Amino acid sequence: MCGRYAATANPDELVLEFEVDDDRTGEPTRSILVSPQEPPPGRPDHNVAPTKQAPVVLERPPRDDRDAPAVRQLRLLTWGLVPSWAKDTRGGARMINARVESVAEKPSFAKALATRRALVPARGWYEWQVSPTALDAKGKPRKQPFFTARVDGASVAMAGLYEFWRDRSVADPDDPMAWLTTFTVITGPAEPGLDRIHDRAPIVLDPRHWDAWLDPATGAAEVMGLLEPSPPGRFTAWPVSPAVSSNRSNGAHLLDPLPEDQLVGVVDPVTGEVIGAPR
Repeated sequence: MCGRYAATANPDELVLEFEVDDDRTGEPTRSILVSPQEPPPGRPDHNVAPTKQAPVVLERPPRDDRDAPAVRQLRLLTWGLVPSWAKDTRGGARMINARVESVAEKPSFAKALATRRALVPARGWYEWQVSPTALDAKGKPRKQPFFTARVDGASVAMAGLYEFWRDRSVADPDDPMAWLTTFTVITGPAEPGLDRIHDRAPIVLDPRHWDAWLDPATGAAEVMGLLEPSPPGRFTAWPVSPAVSSNRSNGAHLLDPLPEDQLVGVVDPVTGEVIGAPR
């Protein structure tokens, strides 16, 4: 996964679709961005990039009763996991993805896999296909962005993990700025067809698996079974404007299919045909 996706739903829509009990997207949260996020966190964002805050679904017991059953929450978390033991937050941007092949063994992810699992709602995700025939202005293989979404139009629920990082320079642990909450998206080999765009893809969980994945009581060994490859055919993908490559670009137009006459050396993910002769 190349590190961009579209989160176009409002919190109210996500509360309904994911059966959320506690919408906490209105609470103050710590950000690592230098400039204010655009669009603001929680608003529809057609170009979510690493280090941005985005809506994430998770389950935790109430703050005042850790022995009570877990409550399904919707929160704004920062994309790029920072382990609780990290000295600072700088490594988060390098951990936007966790490979399914090693997620259970890597120290950065193993504890989160055991009890801190999340769903990352999205309209779909972007990948950049490397052209087998066309070169860019620098003489390197041309890259064409694609957008991938569910065929049925439902939200993409990417399997994720989350972590809390404590800033010891903030004395009061009840101060929201004392904590940074981050997430990562688990990826695996792309399914047939999508692998003509990129060899990796986020692991997307179907609704029948949401409860088990989110439940902190579900063991790590059991949830690994939920990450097994699903039968192909759930997704559709189409080429989109190169404008998405700039993290300053945003808006619904980024999802519009690119006309065929603007394609150069692009491989059709369905047929494998190369579209558009090199110019």
